[in-house]
Amino acid sequence: METFLGLDYPTWWFLVVGGLFSGYAILDGFDFGAGAWHMFFRKNSSRETALKAIDPTWHGNEVWLVIGGGTLFAGFPVFYGTLFSAMYTPFILFLLCIIFRGISIKFRNMEDMSWWRKMWDWSYSISSIMLAFLLGVVLGNILNGMPLDNNYEYTGRGFFEFLNPFSVLVGVTSLALFMMHGAIYLLLKTEGKLYDRIQSFLKWGMVFFIMSYLITTVYGLTFLEHLSQVFKDNKALFIVPLLVFLSIANVPRLASKKQYGWAFIFTSLTIALLLVLVAFELYPRLLLSSGVEKHSITIYNAAASTKTLKIMMGFVAVGGPLVLLYSYFVYRTFWGKVKLDSDESY
Repeated sequence: METFLGLDYPTWWFLVVGGLFSGYAILDGFDFGAGAWHMFFRKNSSRETALKAIDPTWHGNEVWLVIGGGTLFAGFPVFYGTLFSAMYTPFILFLLCIIFRGISIKFRNMEDMSWWRKMWDWSYSISSIMLAFLLGVVLGNILNGMPLDNNYEYTGRGFFEFLNPFSVLVGVTSLALFMMHGAIYLLLKTEGKLYDRIQSFLKWGMVFFIMSYLITTVYGLTFLEHLSQVFKDNKALFIVPLLVFLSIANVPRLASKKQYGWAFIFTSLTIALLLVLVAFELYPRLLLSSGVEKHSITIYNAAASTKTLKIMMGFVAVGGPLVLLYSYFVYRTFWGKVKLDSDESY
């Protein structure tokens, strides 16, 4: 198989897809987290300020999801087809929540009645919670394994089969992580009494995440031994879970000193490192078969042709820096504390 800089092209594409979904989880993660806290704000002005904090960026954050989905389909079409067939229900729910979340932000401002705004506030908050939870549920199922036949097709039939104990735990953990990430982002964008209130949210968010992460880790080590096998086979890889632990431990330390800029960097790093951990647990597999091991989908039996991957690598080399430049421009332009103008309404 052809290689580039010592790595074969399916491995390069595995890294590209992982990098894009890491970027998506970091960027959309904080606005999902901010949305999950939304109904904890009692005053309408607080909710408007929190919405204004994410308003310039949430559209752009979802660009990463579109690009990530496109690269997954183009590079690993077998995996893409099987995953969407198996996870049809959570993906449909995810799509509905994406739609309701967007229209909630826009429709909220169209009428002044309090019941109207409250209705869309609930819609926005519940959609944000569900989006964070469903992302974790899909990831949990990939790690847990699914019934696949010798054609790499999903053979499960239960409508709620995606809700197994491990996937629910990963879903709750991803929600908790995004709530912690979102609370820190809101602290960077607010001031005054709202800032003080979000500081108390962050304390609960950190406790929620650490507890759910510990429970999920213990469950995974106890019942899903295949996830830790790669680390038992190569002791040097234990550096990854160690870095995850140090990154998580740094968040409450920095928050206690009110260094929220650095805390945001470390919640972002925690998300990226957790996905690196997942990549090591899976590689070279993309989707584990819960029955016969050889039915698992790998980067080799799921990949497009080498010629296709080489052409797409060229597109990534040009498009990747442009997306990063666009994201930098947006965040640089709208950086700073949020203030509501007297004639401004959300």
